Amino acid sequence: MKIICIGRNYANHAKEMNSPIPSTPMFFMKPDTALLPKKNPFFYPNFTNDLHYECEVVIRISKLGKNISEKFAHEYYHDIGLGIDFTARDLQKQCKENGHPWEIAKAFEHSAPLSEQFIDKSKLTLDNLNFTLYKNGELVQQGNTSDMIFSIDQLIAYVSQFMTLKIGDLLFTGTPEGVGPVQIGDTLTGKIEDTEMFNLKIK
Repeated sequence: MKIICIGRNYANHAKEMNSPIPSTPMFFMKPDTALLPKKNPFFYPNFTNDLHYECEVVIRISKLGKNISEKFAHEYYHDIGLGIDFTARDLQKQCKENGHPWEIAKAFEHSAPLSEQFIDKSKLTLDNLNFTLYKNGELVQQGNTSDMIFSIDQLIAYVSQFMTLKIGDLLFTGTPEGVGPVQIGDTLTGKIEDTEMFNLKIK
């Protein structure tokens, strides 16, 4: 199982990061050790002083595929979840300045907490899906899939040009604006529409 993460897939997030809007999807990988075991809290890592949340809609691949056509991409997933792409922003900044890869800032242990439940896509309006993130009860991120630069099906078609997608693979589809830091003691709560998907304590 692999975790594929899309970068800068919401224009306003790209702007808040002072980054150009991509003309083709950008993606990077996280190992399966980035998943957080169910019901576990997230422990703030000791190698960063600037850990940021990035809430994202997550697609779980349900069918083996390579070089998938966009018009058939919808056949390769059924379930929709919600997750966080934790980013050690200080380490990422160092990597950027030195021209290094970003894995140290993105792919560390438990950096991809995922909702325990997934929702059948037939119950959702995928091209107009609201999702939100609350920090200690305060709304910090509000996104809608209609604002994606590249749609879910476009992402699947693009990524599958470069690697085979396998059953159980996870696709993090990008984060909207509003990313920010977390501290020990914070609680992050994510929702798809009105359904609570996760409630994560930072320790």
